[in-house]
Amino acid sequence: MKLITEQLEKELAKYPLYSQDGKGKDAKVLAKFFLQSFTWYVLEFDGQDTFFGIVINGDCSEYGYFSLKELESVRGMWGLGVERDLYFNPTTIADTSDYYLKEFYKDNLQ
Repeated sequence: MKLITEQLEKELAKYPLYSQDGKGKDAKVLAKFFLQSFTWYVLEFDGQDTFFGIVINGDCSEYGYFSLKELESVRGMWGLGVERDLYFNPTTIADTSDYYLKEFYKDNLQ
């Protein structure tokens, strides 16, 4: 699966690294990637390879940087690769309907 489409790339270009600093729960989540128990929520992108966002693995969650090249190369059980949630609609952290992102918000952004 191609993780970054042309349409997504255009949207990500509006949110370079550090563009959402200080927005907290009002930061816009642009994309969601997942593989088994890992979920990556994209908040910013440098236009080349580096994302900034929220990474969730089971009961652990944190802000951090992650690489497009790494996401494309990771393989989970049975050789599965990271996928983009095709049905995810960009939204603010506060307005998300995603359970795991809501839990992150509740624990880290109050």
